[in-house]
Amino acid sequence: MPNGSLDKFLQRPRPVLSWPQRFRILRGVASALLYLHVEWEHVVIHRDVKASNGLLDAEFNPRLGDFGLAKLHDHGANPSTTRAVGTLGYLAPELTRTSKATASSDVYSFGALVLEVVCGRRPVEPKALPEELVLVDWLWERWTAGRWADVVDHRLGEDYDREEAVVGYKSGALVLPVAWPRTREVVRYLDGGDVTEVPPLPSPSTEYDDSEGNDGFDDFVHL
Repeated sequence: MPNGSLDKFLQRPRPVLSWPQRFRILRGVASALLYLHVEWEHVVIHRDVKASNGLLDAEFNPRLGDFGLAKLHDHGANPSTTRAVGTLGYLAPELTRTSKATASSDVYSFGALVLEVVCGRRPVEPKALPEELVLVDWLWERWTAGRWADVVDHRLGEDYDREEAVVGYKSGALVLPVAWPRTREVVRYLDGGDVTEVPPLPSPSTEYDDSEGNDGFDDFVHL
């Protein structure tokens, strides 16, 4: 592909992907997963959704690549058990217990990718401080503190759509092991670009609770 893989634009200082390019890429990858999980005649589980497998054409439209680990099964069938494969930071936690790849485990990986695209940071950053090592934990600390200026990739400055950033962040943060959305729901959130469409975030350490943590997002959207 003319522009190579997405990861090189997220992890290098230059060039910087604009916000419209980032959001279009997320929508494109989400649509690809919807086709694989729902719209094709069989269910295809990719099993390795990550930034380096997001390939960009000359106009920065995305293609989901590398199907070397993919599994196929009929709609309505129970996915077969297999060895857990994938990439650290994108790997759904239940895979280590069940060794069963599902559409939900692909959605988990995609959620990690969404957060990476919004924040410009890897899901696991080996060189970060201990409290910033895991992206979801670092973001949750910012969420509870209401520090929204910190979460969007600093290379964008103020040049991004705040409401779309919140939609992306909330869609990605729903990869937490409670309340994972289905592929179709993620596509709807990103296509709509409306923060009110996305369910409230759960705490990473507690059960899902509608009452937690919406004020910070509301303040951020209405800056």
